[in-house]
Amino acid sequence: MLKDFLEGKPLRHPLHPMLVHFPIGLFLLSLLLDLASLALPSAPDLVRDSFYAMLLGVITALVAAVPGFVDYTDIRSDHPAKRTATAHLTLNLIVVALYGINLGVRSSSLVDPKIQMVPLILSFIAITLLSVSGYLGGRLIYDDGIGVGRHKRRTPTPENTLHLSATNVANDGELAFVPIPEADRLGERETLRVEIDGQVITIAKIDKNFYAFQEFCTHRFGPLSEGDLQGFNVQCPWHNSCFDVRTGKVTQGPAKVDLKSFQVETRDGKICVCVQRGTSESI
Repeated sequence: MLKDFLEGKPLRHPLHPMLVHFPIGLFLLSLLLDLASLALPSAPDLVRDSFYAMLLGVITALVAAVPGFVDYTDIRSDHPAKRTATAHLTLNLIVVALYGINLGVRSSSLVDPKIQMVPLILSFIAITLLSVSGYLGGRLIYDDGIGVGRHKRRTPTPENTLHLSATNVANDGELAFVPIPEADRLGERETLRVEIDGQVITIAKIDKNFYAFQEFCTHRFGPLSEGDLQGFNVQCPWHNSCFDVRTGKVTQGPAKVDLKSFQVETRDGKICVCVQRGTSESI
């Protein structure tokens, strides 16, 4: 499948972080050649070489953007990394646009012995924005785990998040029992992801019983609905933290904080998750 290839699943390594080294190196090379033309105006073709390094950088940036965009669309809207990824994407588009303008500005002066000030300033601005974007890209992988562990999942990954509400459902005082409409379709050791009034929750079926716990790992917010179920443990697909689905207790680090777990009951023939009314905290 093309999407799997662009995500790097066959290689067990994301493609986008690997490909971005080429445009980054070429853009930096272009800047160094510009500076060399100022220091060595008698050296031949430095301005021309800088132009072609920049042109090749734009081409490779567009190539790297394809798996990058696939990675972006794969980040769920309820994940904390989505905002960072949007800023990373926006900065990258601005950088490519600046280099495109830069190529147009300098295309008529390729035989000059040294670079002119306008394209040089554009290069400095673009390389600065590229550095900021690179920092955000590093955060997406190192802090947020984007692109990590896609090859670890052994059972089907939930494709969608069910959006439900505790309003107008059966309750016992402060508690509400929210029916989960697709829970009865779960196969053994499969998961379902639901969002109830801002709380993102994983439903797992193990030994014909249902368990509910917070979706995001307490270590680095890994999506536990995409994790591996081993016995009564769920293993985070990013950094391998394990939690007991019955209690939420940490059974293996690096996570140190237990998960929030939720009571599951069958009421009127429906699988229901018990939540507190009025809770809107995303977890």
